[in-house]
Order: sequence, then structure tokens, then C-alpha cells
Amino acid sequence: MIDSVRSTVLSIISKDNRGYITPFEFNLFAKQAQLEIFEGLFYTYSNSVNKQNAHLHNNGYTDIPKQIEEAIDTFSTYGILNYNSITGKYDVPDDAYALNTVIYNGTVEIEKIPANKIYNLLSSNLTAPTTSYPAYTQEGNLPPLLNSTITVYPDSIAQTGLVTAQYIRYPEDPKWTYNTIVSGTPIFDPTQPDYQDFELPLSYETDLVIKILQYAGLSIRENEITSAAKAEEGQNAQKI
Repeated sequence: MIDSVRSTVLSIISKDNRGYITPFEFNLFAKQAQLEIFEGLFYTYSNSVNKQNAHLHNNGYTDIPKQIEEAIDTFSTYGILNYNSITGKYDVPDDAYALNTVIYNGTVEIEKIPANKIYNLLSSNLTAPTTSYPAYTQEGNLPPLLNSTITVYPDSIAQTGLVTAQYIRYPEDPKWTYNTIVSGTPIFDPTQPDYQDFELPLSYETDLVIKILQYAGLSIRENEITSAAKAEEGQNAQKI
């Protein structure tokens, strides 16, 4: 998809000699565009669910919340959480955007507890977490989860158990790669080791084009490109 997106972007930009963006610039804009759309999925999903609950969306082919949920699920993955014996906490994976489920020993789900309530639970023998009913608190931003940690209760889990998490990861940075240049034009080469296509579903190709055009318009100071891209984006937003 990345070559198709780039070809469309260059075709629009080069119309009437409006300018040109290099492969480096395109990859930079592509990264930001994909990240912006990815982060917007969560807000759009919540907004669409609210509309569906208010009977403003239909089911079937126009089940927008389901479509967005499937797009988000593309980035669902599992990972082992590394225990830091110095801090007594588990480190959240660097590529994690949001935690969904935390599991102890592969079978026991660990319940997330707000930090301001955990000490009330710990102070009572009736509510204190156990290895059968463990709990955790999270320290750090949500999302994103960069440099975030979790504390698992009871403490014995840290010494005896394996803690894993099912989480939503960030998309890989897209990279349009080329190997040769013919008459000053780079030729697309997806066999390069650092090649990376967009990870968003194909249905988001138009959104990627629009976002990249916005960044490109700002870069080459072409107000017409930026304005046209924003207008198209507004029309797409009204459809959701």
C-alpha cells in the first residue's frame, strides 16, 4: 500500500508544478500520518459506539464500531513483562500503547485496581489480593505507556510466577525504500531489509494520502494543497 499512497501523493503535489518531496520527507510524513490515524482510532471508536447506542448507526455493512475495532485488533499482541528486582515492578513493553489484559502463569487474569484503592484492599484479609485473585496497579501515562510500570499483588507473584500481557502496540514506522535511481527518479524496491509497509488496513489508504498531503503542503508552503487535504478530511469525518 505504501507505494500506492506515495504515487498518489506525488501525483497531486506535482500537478501544476507545485513541488516535490523526497523519499526521506515522505517517510517522515508517512510515519506521522499513520500515528495520527492510529491514535484517532480510539476516539473514533468511542464516539461511534455512543452513536450506535443512540441508534444513529446501523448494523451489518455499516457497523462502524465493529470496523474500527477490527482495525485496532490489527495491533493486538502478547508479551512477557520483565520484572525489575530493584524497583519491585514489572516494565510495560516499549511498544505498548494500551494494556488490555494482564495474566499470571498463563491462566489467571490479574485485575487492575486504581492506585488510590489498592491500600484499602491490602489492609483487609478479606479483600487482600492472592495468587488465585491477584491485582495490579499501573504507574505512568495511559496512553502512551512509554516508561510505564505495573506493580503486582501479592508480592509472592514476582518471585514465583510469569506475568504476560495482551496489549495494543504502536504500528511499525512505515518506510518506502528504493535501490536505484533512473533519470533522477528513485525506483521502489520492497526487497530492501528496512522496507516497511503501512500497518493500517487498506481501507485507510485515502486517509493516509490526505494526512500526508497536509504535512507536505506545510513543508513546501503550498496552502492550496493543505486546504484541499483538510477539506477532504472534513468530508470523511462527516461520514463517521
